[in-house]
Order: sequence, then structure tokens, then C-alpha cells
Amino acid sequence: MSDLKALFEQAAKDVHALAERPDNDTLLRLYALYKQGSEGDVSGPKPGFFDFVGTAKYEAWAKLKGTAPEQAMQKYVDLVKKLTA
Repeated sequence: MSDLKALFEQAAKDVHALAERPDNDTLLRLYALYKQGSEGDVSGPKPGFFDFVGTAKYEAWAKLKGTAPEQAMQKYVDLVKKLTA
């Protein structure tokens, strides 16, 4: 687990150094996987109707409900590796 956590934390740093900004769908996927891996299932109230970005992030994270944090961490690491390749 600690190896996965170390890879996860390194991937979180690597994502900031990407040469090109990923498309919005990929950014949402990264956000959702990161939140699921670091905090678990979505919590708190859904953002208001006019908070489009907040709502999109919340919904992307909510789709991962029930996913084990370790599984989300691995998917996050794999996605970042693919983006940095």
C-alpha cells in the first residue's frame, strides 16, 4: 500500500508538469480519481446549479462511488503515466 501511495503522490506532482493541458474530460477524470483515491466516496452537498465547474467535478467524483481508494489510486497513476508518455 505504501508503494502505491508513493506512486500516487508522485503522479499528483507529475500531472502539474505536463507539457500540454489535457482536455476537459481527462481533467475531470483526473480530478475524480484523485479525490476518490485520497478521500473516498463523494461527500458534502452538490454545488449549486450555476456553479457549472463545481457541479461537473462533483458529478465526476460521484460516478466513482463505491470504488476502493486503492483502485482509484492505481487508475490515477496509470492515467498520469499515459499522459506523460
